[in-house]
Amino acid sequence: MSDQPTMTPGWEDTRSRLCQSEPEFYELEPGGALALPLATEGWMLEITPDGRMICQTGVDMDDIKSLLSDGTPEDLGTDELAKQAKYYLQPTVAKFRAALLRAGFEETTEMTEEYVAVTFHRTLDFQKLNEVRQAVRWCQQQFKGT
Repeated sequence: MSDQPTMTPGWEDTRSRLCQSEPEFYELEPGGALALPLATEGWMLEITPDGRMICQTGVDMDDIKSLLSDGTPEDLGTDELAKQAKYYLQPTVAKFRAALLRAGFEETTEMTEEYVAVTFHRTLDFQKLNEVRQAVRWCQQQFKGT
């Protein structure tokens, strides 16, 4: 996420407690979002200082170029690469889309020159730490063993 998020009241306390209860969380940057790898196909959970929970998966554009070029020096445009990347991500996204949408997440696709990512996001209330922890556990359960 390129935008600098605004901190929601309770972020510091929530961040600290989440790191204690879930040691796999790591900071993406000092004082910034917390990330947690999920058990399946490159999915990641992120808790942001502005009160969002994000489940996301993505693919690097260079990886898509390698998959599509098959040893040829063919030059594909960014739009075509992004289209192919979205197509490549659809099977893994389809496995989880319905459950995430039912749980109140909204789906978006992020595309840059470097990557394409499918993200599912919803808001959290840091004043309700038990609900935040429960949401983290729910996400972990959704992505276990598939």
